[in-house]
Amino acid sequence: MGHVDVNTVEYYLPDGRPLLGGVSLRVGEGAKVALVGPNGTGKTTLLRIISGEIDAHEGAITRSGGLGVMDQFVGKQGQEQTVRDLLVSVAPEPIAKAARAVDAAELAIMEHDDEPAQMAYAQALADWAEVGGYEYETLWDVCTVAALGIPYDRAQFRDLHTLSGGEQKRLVLEALLRGPEEVLLLDEPDNYLDVPTKRWLEQALQDSPKTVLLISHDRELLEQVATRIVTLEPQASGAIAWTHPGRFSTYHQARIDRNARLEELRRRWDEEHAKLKALVLRLKVKAEYNDGMAPRYHAAQTRLRKFEEAGPPQAVPFEQKVTMRLKGGRTAKRAVVAEGLELTGLMKPFDLEIWYGERVAVLGSNGSGKSHFLRLLAAGGSDPDIEHQPVGDVAPDPVAHEGKVRLGSRVRPGWFAQTHAHPELVKRTLLEILHRGDEHRAGMAREQASRVLDRYELAHAAEQTFGSLSGGQQARFQILLLELSGATLLLLDEPTDNLDLQSAEALEDGLEQFEGTVVAVTHDRWFARGFDRYLVFGADGRVYESNEPVWDETRVQRAR
Repeated sequence: MGHVDVNTVEYYLPDGRPLLGGVSLRVGEGAKVALVGPNGTGKTTLLRIISGEIDAHEGAITRSGGLGVMDQFVGKQGQEQTVRDLLVSVAPEPIAKAARAVDAAELAIMEHDDEPAQMAYAQALADWAEVGGYEYETLWDVCTVAALGIPYDRAQFRDLHTLSGGEQKRLVLEALLRGPEEVLLLDEPDNYLDVPTKRWLEQALQDSPKTVLLISHDRELLEQVATRIVTLEPQASGAIAWTHPGRFSTYHQARIDRNARLEELRRRWDEEHAKLKALVLRLKVKAEYNDGMAPRYHAAQTRLRKFEEAGPPQAVPFEQKVTMRLKGGRTAKRAVVAEGLELTGLMKPFDLEIWYGERVAVLGSNGSGKSHFLRLLAAGGSDPDIEHQPVGDVAPDPVAHEGKVRLGSRVRPGWFAQTHAHPELVKRTLLEILHRGDEHRAGMAREQASRVLDRYELAHAAEQTFGSLSGGQQARFQILLLELSGATLLLLDEPTDNLDLQSAEALEDGLEQFEGTVVAVTHDRWFARGFDRYLVFGADGRVYESNEPVWDETRVQRAR
C-alpha cells in the first residue's frame, strides 16, 4: 500500500504571485480523497508537485508506493499519438522506458537495416521481455477490450484522434486501475465520460485497494467515492487546504459551519485588538503625567505587540462570483433542420428540427458521434452560407456525412470545444486576445477588457497565456469569447466538465438569459435537467428524441 503526505507546500507563479500558501494534507493507505476548490486555486499544480513533475518552492512531499498519474487533458497534447503511445505514457517507468527503446530500435532498423541496427533491435526486445513487457501487453489487451471493444493487437496503432475524449479516459483508467501502482493521482477522471462509464468508475474506485487522490467537480461521484474532501481555499498569501473528514453529503453544511466559526473568531479578534489599542492609548496619556503608570504602559505595549505578531485567525475563504452575460439575437424560427442526416460510420439517418430559443441536450454513450454532430453544426452545416460561418478563429474539422443539415437565417454558430483545442490562443495572454479581437469580435481597451475578465473571475490571470490556465479557467474564457462573439446558436460540447460548481451555476444562469438556441452535448446529470428536449444517440445506431434524460444507452453496436 502507498500513502501521500503534503507538508506546508508553497508555490509561486512566474510573476511572483503566491498560488499555494502552505498546503498540508494526508492521503492514508487505501483512502479515497477528493481535492476540490474554485478553478485556478492550484489543484492541478498541487498534483503536479506531488507527482514530481514540478518542484514546490517551500514544503515537503512524502510518498510511498508506485505512482500512477492521469492528467486532466490526457491524450490531448497536440502531437500525433497512437493508442499504444497513450498506454505507454501511463505505464510504470521501466515498462515505458523499454517500450520507447523498442520503438526507437524499430525505426532505426527501418532506416538502416544493418547489423548494428539488428543487434540493437534484438537487445531492445530482450530488455522488453526482461521487464515484463509481454505480460503488460496482455494487461493492455484487457484494457482495450474493456474500453474500446477491440483487442490490443488491432487497437495499438490506431490514431488517438479517432477516439472520443471519454474513450481515451476510460482506456487510461482501465490501465491505471488494473496496473501495479499503489497510489493514483487522477485529475478530473470523470471528464468526458458518459453516465454508464461514470457509474463504472464510481464502483471501480470503491472496490480498488489503491490509495487515490482525485480532482472532480461531479457531485454524485464525490458522494459515492470520496471518504474525505480536501478544499483548496484561496487567500491573499496563496491557497490553503481545509479537510472535511466526512462524505460529500455533509460537506456543504460543514463548510457553512466552519465559515461561521471563522467569522466569529475574526469578530472577537477585532474586538480584542481594538480594546488593547485603546488601553495602550489611555495608559500612554496617564504615563505622561504619572511616572508610576510607565510600567503598566510598557506592559500593555508588549501585550499589543505580541497580540499583533500572533496575527488574526484565518480569514473566511474567498467565494468567487462569476457573471456571464450571454446575449445572442433573433434568428429564423427553424434554427436547425436535418433531413436524412447520417454521420458516416457512426449513426443511422435521422431527421431533426430545432426551433429558435430551444435548449436541446444531446445524450448517448461515448463514441456514438455526438461531438461529430456538434462539429458539423459548428461548421455551418452541409452547405453553409457566409452568414453561417462559425465565430472565432478555429475552423472545425470536416465531418463525413450523408443527407443534409441546414442552419436558418441569421443563425451564427459559436462552438465550445470539448478538448479546449485553441492553438491560436495558447501562447497569447488573455488581455492580448481581448485587445486585438478577431473578425467576429471587436477589440477592446485594456480597462474594458479587465472589467470583462473580472466578471469571469479571470482578472488576476489577465497577463497569463491561455495555455497556462487551468482547465476550468480555459472553459470560462471560452464562454467569455462566445459571449463577445455575437453567436446566436451555442454549441456546447460538455461545457461543465472542467467548471467548478459556482461557474457551472453561473453558466446555467447565463443560458437562461441567452436570446438564441442552445445545443449541448453533456453527461452532467445535474446540468441536463435544465434543457427542453433530449436528442439521444442510441446503442442500436438510432437517433431519437426523449422528453426526459436517458442515461442508460450503452456503447454503439458496430464493427470496430
